Amino acid sequence: MSIRVTVRKLLIASNNAGKAIEFRELLAGSGWDIVAPADIGLTLDVEETGSTYAENARLKAEAFCAASGLASLADDSGLEVDALNGEPGALHHIRGWDGANQEERITILLRALKDVPEGQRTARFRAVIVVATPEGGRFQAEGACEGVIAFAPAGTGGFGYDPVFYLPERGKMMAELTASEKNQVSHRGRAAALMCERLAALATAT
Repeated sequence: MSIRVTVRKLLIASNNAGKAIEFRELLAGSGWDIVAPADIGLTLDVEETGSTYAENARLKAEAFCAASGLASLADDSGLEVDALNGEPGALHHIRGWDGANQEERITILLRALKDVPEGQRTARFRAVIVVATPEGGRFQAEGACEGVIAFAPAGTGGFGYDPVFYLPERGKMMAELTASEKNQVSHRGRAAALMCERLAALATAT
């Protein structure tokens, strides 16, 4: 089945339906119509074989772009803890940091930091967003959010390590922020803001 190419349609290169919803909000005003793979009947699994966030995001963006004929956006992100030499990082999925669920993942992290004192638990979330276009264009944006790993989880929002990622300037865990608050300070929100500017310029040019 052929897929009609619309210049200003932007495909979110993820099978996670929540990603499309999130990016519709983050990229509002970009001038692009955000679509999910399900919207165009596309199912595609891309193995993340890269060693960096940028490599993994590019792999996904390029694969979805090639399969759909649409400009495609992918992101990759992770947590970097200074006391753990930057782990879990981009290779978390092959270095034993991923548990069966969020609770187990947090348990693994807190166990690794059990002897690390409060003043040495600094960390950051980092995200890289890549857009690939059918014409061969590649656009990249990066965002980071600095914080501290708490000793115990709190909050029910977000996902991943959000319940143990404390934001000193907010006095809250990432999981205690509202969705709009998180978009203002999160690594993905900051990367998306930069990409939104680039996309808006591209939309105007076309």
